[in-house]
Amino acid sequence: MTRHQRSVPASPPSPVRRIAAGLLGAFLVFAGASHLTFAREEFAELVPDWVPLDQDNVVVQSGIVEIALGTGLLALPASRARWGMAAAVLFVAVFPGNLHQFLQRRDAFGLDSDAGRLTRLALQPLLVLWALWSTGAWRELRSPRPLHRDARR
Repeated sequence: MTRHQRSVPASPPSPVRRIAAGLLGAFLVFAGASHLTFAREEFAELVPDWVPLDQDNVVVQSGIVEIALGTGLLALPASRARWGMAAAVLFVAVFPGNLHQFLQRRDAFGLDSDAGRLTRLALQPLLVLWALWSTGAWRELRSPRPLHRDARR
């Protein structure tokens, strides 16, 4: 950063964003716990057949990741934008499972119609936006990155 460039401090998140990020964190912890307990078999139905891993292992691992992301969002507000970015990436990564459920007409989570499964597909991008907006990750993605002083040496 040169002498003429000034870093503009990020404004603190609004109460609405803090609440939305907290709800996202709680949602992720709950979803992750459900992967490991009562909804384990239903989540296994969403793992596409082409995934070369054991379905149950995929469900357990993704549950652990969701719990970690949710906990990070709840417990580490200073790095909330990074946790939000990671949550958005997770929501993109699990989209093929939702698409698989729709294309294969898999009944899970009470979604026993094409309309229900299509609605779930449509909601997935909203989860990505929720993660990016509520945590401030969207703002960080759009802000120019300052150059490190050492980069010119």
